[in-house]
Amino acid sequence: MYTTVELKKEGRLARLTLNRPASMNAMDDVMMKELADVFEELKGDMTVQVLLIQGAGRAFSAGGDIKAMVDPNSPLDIGKVMVDVCRLAKALYTLPQVTIAVVHGAAAGLGFSLVLGCDHIIAEEESKLAMNFIGIGLIPDGAGHFFLKERVGVPQAKSLIWSGKVMNGQEALEKGLIDEVVGEGKSTERAELFAHKLLASPIAAMIASKNILHAQKTKELESVLELETEAQVAMRKTADHLEGIQAFVGKRKPEFTGK
Repeated sequence: MYTTVELKKEGRLARLTLNRPASMNAMDDVMMKELADVFEELKGDMTVQVLLIQGAGRAFSAGGDIKAMVDPNSPLDIGKVMVDVCRLAKALYTLPQVTIAVVHGAAAGLGFSLVLGCDHIIAEEESKLAMNFIGIGLIPDGAGHFFLKERVGVPQAKSLIWSGKVMNGQEALEKGLIDEVVGEGKSTERAELFAHKLLASPIAAMIASKNILHAQKTKELESVLELETEAQVAMRKTADHLEGIQAFVGKRKPEFTGK
């Protein structure tokens, strides 16, 4: 049914795997749409109570597919893409399941937004976590502004967005961005244990609390998504963005001019 993600349900537990391992699970327009579709499907499934989200291969997700941004044969329609990015962020935030992000390797850009949208985040010590849109002259999307602010507040959110700082698991834990850090290769095992602990708890009450806390914020989330869409469409037309992606593809240091 899906070509870039895999959803497996085992009773009250579901596992969602980002499955483009050859490109470090970089999100192209197909994956963005499929993630939105999966989350919307799960919104209507009250039999699933815990959702594990992980990446196949060497990384959780390297973020948006930059090579797709510069492919002249299939230019990315940013307006269309942002519709799916907004759908996936809103559906993720309003899921009636406890969501657990299982991070190894890179979780960058939109991949990091997806991680931050989860209820509980487990990352390996050697993970590379970064809200690094700034490196290609863009702003966080996928509700990156909202999820960062929820986790660490406005001043810290600005600092992380503006610097594009790459953090390992321990640094991210110290900043309050994630909930647990584990040794190399241990994230899946730890996530399984945590998921089964949740399933042996009064989880219906936990989900009810999640719904109450998130319901207060849904309007704000929708507003952030609208603002991100508007700004991202504008940023895609800037000279700095063009320079950023050309420098990335050419493996050189970009020279930004603020235009």
